[in-house]
Amino acid sequence: MAIVDVLQVVRFSCCNSVHAVALVHYESPKMSSDLSALQIQRVDARQGSAEILHELRLKLSPQGDVVSPRGRALTEEVFGEPLTPVEVVQKICRDVRENGTEALLKYNKALDKADLSADQLRVPQSELEEAHAAADPALLDSVRRIRDNVAEFQQAILHSDVTLEPRPGVMLTQRYLPLKRIGVCVPGGAAAYPSTVLMTAVPAQVAGVEEIAVVAPPTKFGAYNADMLATCHELGLREVYRVGGAQAVAALAYGCEAIPAVDKIVGPGNLFVALAKKEAYGVVDIDSFAGPSEVIVIADETARADFVAADLLAQAEHSPGSAILITWDEALIDAVHEELVKQLALLTRNQLTVDSLEAFGALILVRDQAHACELTDQFAPEHLHIETRNPREEIARIRNSGAAFLGHHTPVALGDYAAGPSHVLPTGGTCTWAAGLCSNSFLRSSSVTEFDPDALNQIASDVVRLADKEGLTAHARSVTIRES
Repeated sequence: MAIVDVLQVVRFSCCNSVHAVALVHYESPKMSSDLSALQIQRVDARQGSAEILHELRLKLSPQGDVVSPRGRALTEEVFGEPLTPVEVVQKICRDVRENGTEALLKYNKALDKADLSADQLRVPQSELEEAHAAADPALLDSVRRIRDNVAEFQQAILHSDVTLEPRPGVMLTQRYLPLKRIGVCVPGGAAAYPSTVLMTAVPAQVAGVEEIAVVAPPTKFGAYNADMLATCHELGLREVYRVGGAQAVAALAYGCEAIPAVDKIVGPGNLFVALAKKEAYGVVDIDSFAGPSEVIVIADETARADFVAADLLAQAEHSPGSAILITWDEALIDAVHEELVKQLALLTRNQLTVDSLEAFGALILVRDQAHACELTDQFAPEHLHIETRNPREEIARIRNSGAAFLGHHTPVALGDYAAGPSHVLPTGGTCTWAAGLCSNSFLRSSSVTEFDPDALNQIASDVVRLADKEGLTAHARSVTIRES
């Protein structure tokens, strides 16, 4: 592989989270032919570690204002002036809001080089059927099994109405209603992602969402990808559009002649998709504004070095992706480094994976189990894989992780593709307060309150007293006028 400078999206559209926020520039290490020169950071944290993961976290923080020379040139070509990504997104969203389908077609042509007419934006039903008919039967079998796995788990956790009668004459209900219409963004720049369709649409279907609009860029990996289209058809998704980027998000949020507006937008995308989702939030709901894929592997002397290395590489190959080993077994660090070098040679994206490991990876030696759990909680990773003698001991001590995988035979890829929980997860340390996408993400809750006359009389004095204190006499009177 030639030695080149690499421009990568810090928040990259990958199979397990929404990743598109900033472009950063870093040089490929001068080692394309010598993977043994891997320079992943090694840290001895036994004497102090307060800043270690903090510094790693800062490397992955969203910027949203740095763009590659190529991206800058395209911006000037399309808009006639140098703009930041935020400014680009604001212009696109405003244009789509004001000019609708005309703007979609303009940006499809200018940004994705797809000269489509309005009636070509939506993928015809016949093409969905043809893609499904021509699909690899084994792929469709896998899609069905995964769909069933996801649906089973999402149904089990789905909220149902709760009704309480705390005293005679009082009925209180919390009801949960599905959103009517949602939009799913499916990436299609560097690879096709049928898994994104499964991990977003199936939880929505379980929740009872009636209408699901899928948008994907007009590329061979997006809305022209047969596997993605076949997956949509298998799941009963009939509304698929050939449009991506900020313009697709804007169309979903504001609506236009070609694409009716939705209530919520989910799914990964590039820099401009993520910024557009942030711009549209408030007009519609979004799943998250998330960052690069992350994994922390906690391992002890029972862990196999080849397993651990494979798990680190699985996230690093997103490039960028944060891959961190935390262990109190010093010998394991050397063994994992050797395995990383050995396994890198087998990967198709090995140079990009090296870049990611060197920029965002670490092998950290800690004092003991307690120290490992403390550092992990500070980092609050998207994925946490615990490969120890008794992983349930560690997970009981850790509060912050987007998704946890326990044991030597539970690789994170199971969650990415097939286990059941959605792979759309909080990143960037936000899992201290944010949750991953699930069927409940597509429900809107509301309360229903009902009092009879006697129950009203019993509580009236409390309401009136607080209303009077606040000077809201009409509130008070709305109660006293009903007292008997």
